[in-house]
Amino acid sequence: SLLLYLDSKGVAVSTGSACSSHKLEPSHVLLALGLKPEECHGSLRITMGRSNSQEDVNYVAECIAEAVQRFRGISALGR
Repeated sequence: SLLLYLDSKGVAVSTGSACSSHKLEPSHVLLALGLKPEECHGSLRITMGRSNSQEDVNYVAECIAEAVQRFRGISALGR
């Protein structure tokens, strides 16, 4: 849901690296950082580069905050 919402706002994100796009296993990198497998499956990959501005970062952060607020409002768990 978050991935699709961000896409609708023009923000390109992914749920993993291109080399692991066909794998269902949790990210070995996130596991090595100490995350639980179920936490790894809920991760979102955001890539930034030199061409991104502070405004780009702010926009992505605002979109994520907006999405979380929206999804919590419609989720039974968020009430």
